[in-house]
Amino acid sequence: QVQLVESGGGLVQAGGSLRLSCAASGNINSINIMGWYRLAPGKQRELVATITGGGSTNYADSVKGRFTISRDSANNAVYLQMDSLKAEDTAVYYCNIKRLPYLNAWGQGTQVTVSS
Repeated sequence: QVQLVESGGGLVQAGGSLRLSCAASGNINSINIMGWYRLAPGKQRELVATITGGGSTNYADSVKGRFTISRDSANNAVYLQMDSLKAEDTAVYYCNIKRLPYLNAWGQGTQVTVSS
């Protein structure tokens, strides 16, 4: 069983920065995709960014140029550096690890609130 634990959320003013961290533990194969998704009130969960084991990244258009995803594969950790935060970035952010069809695990979520 795989467990994901997120940290780093909080309250920040618009224009500020936050760094989210996620640590995965359990039976994890090195071939996987780690990523961050978010769920805002009244909206569907959306992809924020993903990163493969080889370091290839993918970002939502809304965060390109502001957010940076990185990972420490040796420690099964993934990070999300969020800069130039906007009020519309307010959401619960979820860490995810995938190796379909064998693995698709989610963290408990961490709240990010950006005040305008």
